Amino acid sequence: MKESDPLDALRREIDAIDDQIHDLIMRRTQVVEQVRDLKEGQPVKIRPSREAEILVRLVERHRGPFPKRELVRIWRELIVATLSFEGPFSIAVYQPDTGGAYTELARNQYGSFTPMTVHGSAQRVIDAVSTHEATVGILPLPRPGEDRNPWWRHLVYESESAPRVIARLPFTGTKGGALDELEAFVICPIGLQETGRDRSLIAIECEERLGTSALRGALSDAGLEAGMMDHWRDSRDEGPWLVLVEVDTHVDRDSPVLATLAHRLGNGANRIVSLGGYARPLSAEELAPVHG
Repeated sequence: MKESDPLDALRREIDAIDDQIHDLIMRRTQVVEQVRDLKEGQPVKIRPSREAEILVRLVERHRGPFPKRELVRIWRELIVATLSFEGPFSIAVYQPDTGGAYTELARNQYGSFTPMTVHGSAQRVIDAVSTHEATVGILPLPRPGEDRNPWWRHLVYESESAPRVIARLPFTGTKGGALDELEAFVICPIGLQETGRDRSLIAIECEERLGTSALRGALSDAGLEAGMMDHWRDSRDEGPWLVLVEVDTHVDRDSPVLATLAHRLGNGANRIVSLGGYARPLSAEELAPVHG
């Protein structure tokens, strides 16, 4: 091939760009190592709110034909690769069937080479995260009214070490295939920071079942817009009712809005517990190409 061949010149330019990208990855890793040193002593170093902010910012600034989903996947691999040398990082996945779809969701979010264990019990996943046997757990999105033994009820206790929901998968959706109808929550015993695109989960314990209309009214009076709701009580009709509510804002254990909601519910609620939340996944509109 001649030296002046235009194709050869373009290939050399691509090689030069690859070298620059590689140099920046190595520099990024050096900075992450400094962050790791500042986090020394923290048992869990994952920061899902920060990760979501990085990805949303990159998607918003992205221009050109390179697909945004693939852009996010590249950065997910970068993020998880550096997490692996900040400290031990592994995944426990609830996989109720043999299809492997939830493990694929986990790989898309947490990297191709992250250690993973698969369990046939949601309780086993929760236990693995609670004891730090695994860093994060992957559990199916609750199915209100369908599951008589929902896993979320096992999170309704107040402790610094209690697993909490930290993310919703998939963060970018898929182009087709088995994952199109599949969603999951990620659990981990950490708190979240507000990102500006948050949804939160709260659980309400009550002696009598709260009517949906009354509950939505109390939530609205407290300034909370309710989405998904699920009710659970022991099948032997013993003990209190538990209600899972998804709200369209950031709420944590110290949020004043929980006290306001408790006041609105009055004697109707024994306690209200924050179960975590997540940064809203990227929409189809956000992932659409932007040219120019």
